[in-house]
Amino acid sequence: MKKTIITVGFAFFISVTVQAQQENFTIIKNNKGADLGYSPESGIKILTVNGKKFKDLNKNGKLDKYEDWRLSADERAKDLASQMSVEQIAGLMLYSRHQALPAGIAGYNAGTYNGKVFPESNAKAYDLTDQQKAFLKEDNLRHVLITNVESPEVAALWNNQMQAFVEGIGLGIPSNTSTDPRHNATVTAEFNAGAGGTISMWPDGLGMASTFDPKIVEQFGQIAAKEYRALGIATALSPQIDLGSEPRWYRISMTFGESPALTRDMGRAYIDGFQTSYGKDEIKDGWGYKSVNAMVKHWPSGGAEEGGRDGHWAYGKFAVYPGNNLQQHIDPFINGAFKLKGKTSKASAVMPYYTITFDQDKKYNENVANGYSKYIITDLLRDKYGYDGVVCTDWLVTGDEGKTPNLFAGKPWGVENLSINERHYKAIIAGVDQFGGNNDKKPVLEAYQMGIKEFGESFMRARFERSAVRLLKNIFRVGLFENPYLNVAETKAIVGNSEFMKAGYEAQLKSVVLLKNKASVLPLKEKKTVFIPKIYKASTKDWWGVASQPKLEYPVNLELVKKYYNVTEDPSKADFAIVFVTSPQSLEGGYDLKDRQNGSNGYVPISLQYGTYTATEARAKSIAAGDQVIDPAIKDRTYKNKTVTVANTMDLRTILDTRDMMNGKPVIVSVTASKPMIFNEFEKQVDGIVLNFGVSTQAVLDIISGKTEPSGLLPVQMPVNMETVEKQFEDVPYDMTPHKDSEGNVYDFAYGLNWKGVIKDARTEVYKK
Repeated sequence: MKKTIITVGFAFFISVTVQAQQENFTIIKNNKGADLGYSPESGIKILTVNGKKFKDLNKNGKLDKYEDWRLSADERAKDLASQMSVEQIAGLMLYSRHQALPAGIAGYNAGTYNGKVFPESNAKAYDLTDQQKAFLKEDNLRHVLITNVESPEVAALWNNQMQAFVEGIGLGIPSNTSTDPRHNATVTAEFNAGAGGTISMWPDGLGMASTFDPKIVEQFGQIAAKEYRALGIATALSPQIDLGSEPRWYRISMTFGESPALTRDMGRAYIDGFQTSYGKDEIKDGWGYKSVNAMVKHWPSGGAEEGGRDGHWAYGKFAVYPGNNLQQHIDPFINGAFKLKGKTSKASAVMPYYTITFDQDKKYNENVANGYSKYIITDLLRDKYGYDGVVCTDWLVTGDEGKTPNLFAGKPWGVENLSINERHYKAIIAGVDQFGGNNDKKPVLEAYQMGIKEFGESFMRARFERSAVRLLKNIFRVGLFENPYLNVAETKAIVGNSEFMKAGYEAQLKSVVLLKNKASVLPLKEKKTVFIPKIYKASTKDWWGVASQPKLEYPVNLELVKKYYNVTEDPSKADFAIVFVTSPQSLEGGYDLKDRQNGSNGYVPISLQYGTYTATEARAKSIAAGDQVIDPAIKDRTYKNKTVTVANTMDLRTILDTRDMMNGKPVIVSVTASKPMIFNEFEKQVDGIVLNFGVSTQAVLDIISGKTEPSGLLPVQMPVNMETVEKQFEDVPYDMTPHKDSEGNVYDFAYGLNWKGVIKDARTEVYKK
């Protein structure tokens, strides 16, 4: 490292050139001003104006407003937007497909290096792929979504290469890198990518909600923001504040549950934690060098899917409101995400969900996906609720759908008959600023031309600039124009450090819910002997329909268990048993292609019980139906009287067999749940039930062994049976009959036990049904 002190007049500057581990950038420290980071290889120069240093990003030899760090983000963004060509703004309106570091060999995160896949190339894991160079340079893309990374060091080095690359192009606009949630203690993040590893590990969604403590969520946001910025990430595609009112929806696991009040407070705390910088890190209004933009999702809520089917697929394109309860779903946005306690005021970006908010548009009477709905985006979000931040579509909404409703492909719900160009235009006119999962500027430019024909060029230029200003403000406010570069040593010291790991683990402990404790069998002190049965894992399919291999294996690491107890394979020699299971896992997600091929409509139930289920009480006629392209003949999506069996039905058999093998000795069931479930199939047969929503095995064992007292509470109801599930309304919380156990306790919202009994404290007073 070489340091040079440069003196100009009464001001002084320290120039630090970093050239190590493939880093190559220079830092100039202004006295009482912003630190500037730039790459000598980018070709930009440093300007000196009134004793201050500035980056000449457009290389015109003078200080433009957008280059002046003394001005407001709004003033700088408007100046830069006015200088941008339509092609440059079109690129700014793109959000990349998922990028892995290094790129995958095949699939959604695939890429090449000089035409070769990574293992066959001589590339480093942090090198830019051919595809990244193309979309950054040719398509002017400046918003990149990264998933799994080889290490924090690789993420930092890739960031520096990528930022140096774009700094030398056009107007020198830095990249705003983003991520889906990646702090999960178990890998439950979207696409199962980026979670865990060397970053601190926390509960996600329902796990955070079960702490009933917004302060923990704000602490998470503050720590996660530091780790994100150390990885080069300046935007979080989170939090997910969809109201979890539909228990069968698989994405309920990522929500804060079914309470509008709890969801509101958790979402607000999350965003305050991520977006707020303090002290020397603050630039203005709470924004600064440690801030991470929060893209809150999914407007106006995706939590009311009919039958629990999900909008990633054509079979789940409809959210329905039989309880006429859309307003309660909107509340966490308008009274939480848009009314922060911190100085940043509101979430900087919003993502609409894939779904069609069915029959809720009373103005234009359109049933189109939220990202295409002028009523949902402009009339509600923009005009009624005054939101002027970025609106970014969910990923691949403009692509073509698959040939059958169960294929993972594009999601143009309600506009299937439009061309890809027409879909972009419709979304722009609806009020959208950005397109998730689109690396190609051409459809955006075609949409611009369509707008000229309908409204004239001045209108469309102003429309594009309006989006550009919104997008640029989110880059200016976090300081990326001044210094987007990372010190690799600092990255390694920050990401996943012991202090952050400890905080995450403490949150995991606080998220575990003790549901049943017959005769105070728990805690079971250490060094007793435990029997843990193997679990049969049936073949299941991933997002793209690829089937896994079935297997019989231990569900936990026995070496970890041995730190707490003696382990035996002989139940007769055990003092007690722990059966580790997961909540019932649907095989089909609500649609079975074989059922369709056999002449029915293809729609099947989503079951929350282990045993085979027949939907005798299901809705006789679906609320919503219809597919303009792939299945126009289907006018009714009912699944009444159809039968399904979940993938992990053998979990129930394992619980009951273990009870028999233990001959009256205690049986504890540890459930890792991703959604509500039916407990009446086995609850009376076991002595204890410990529930978690995705934490480490160690956290569960700390509760069972008494090392930590349980304090978690249910953020959702646990239904007594599937009949109450079928009769509840998708859009209404708290409308099921909860399970009542053998001890007389009801598994309702906000229920949980500690060693003394049912928890009644300040949290249960604040958050009531």
